[in-house]
Amino acid sequence: MTRGWWRKWWPLPASLAPLGVGMLAALFWQAGLWPDPVLVLRLRADVGTLLLLAGALLTLLALPAAAVGMHAARRRARDLEAVRAACADDRHRFLRRLDHELKNPLTAMQAGLANLAALPAGAGRDAARASVEAQVARLTRLVADLRKLAELERCPLERTHVDVGRLLAEAVELAQETPDRAVTLTLPQAPWPLPPVPGDRDLLFLACYNLLDNACKFTRPGDAIEVRAFEDGRWVVVEVADTGPGIPEEDLPHVFEELYRGENARGVEGSGLGLALVRAVAEHHGGSVAVRSRQGEGSAFTLRLPAG
Repeated sequence: MTRGWWRKWWPLPASLAPLGVGMLAALFWQAGLWPDPVLVLRLRADVGTLLLLAGALLTLLALPAAAVGMHAARRRARDLEAVRAACADDRHRFLRRLDHELKNPLTAMQAGLANLAALPAGAGRDAARASVEAQVARLTRLVADLRKLAELERCPLERTHVDVGRLLAEAVELAQETPDRAVTLTLPQAPWPLPPVPGDRDLLFLACYNLLDNACKFTRPGDAIEVRAFEDGRWVVVEVADTGPGIPEEDLPHVFEELYRGENARGVEGSGLGLALVRAVAEHHGGSVAVRSRQGEGSAFTLRLPAG
């Protein structure tokens, strides 16, 4: 331990060593132990020479500061360029995903309309029209969710004290309408109920319901879906867990990205923006959302919100 301390802090006593040596020498001379000669220095120079020396001294003093400033400026420029590159990558990735999400329903609509025009009245024509209507509904949901994301970035919150327990009960009741999906809700009763959360009730309901809806989409009949809520210091924590197929490890870092669809999500109905909206709502309220998952065993999404 002593050697480790010395390796870390030796520059400090080393830098003070010249001062200590000078003080000891001064004490010896002033105590008469050593001869104390008096040095008389005579300096003679014209004003121009003095100004030149003063300018050179100031330059020597300014050079290190200038070097430090230039280094800091270059580092800031590199950091800014890295941020811009990351933003550009995110934008390009989002546009590629958006192109994919729009192209599929538009292609299906074109095919459906072509069939609709060619088919005689009857069951075939009705099926083609229903297919087109389903794709229109899908695009409508996508546009609506995109609008919600855009509004979250610029609209201020209307904060009220939200009863999270009642909000979750409503979300669970709505989620129970999914066929063959049983959802259990566990709320603390002792020693006190959940504290309120300051925020926008509609947005918080959207976040909680999206987590529940996501669990219903990715579980099978007979799987368990549990909603738990508890107080953790200054946070109210909502957890939605299921015994579904789980999320592949390589998909976990991306599940909250806009329009991201992992291997397990392909073919599942949705806009691809549900979890992105959960993250946006959580961050807009000063909270966060995270996920834990084991493939083949299930997933648990944890929403943390500051208590009022």
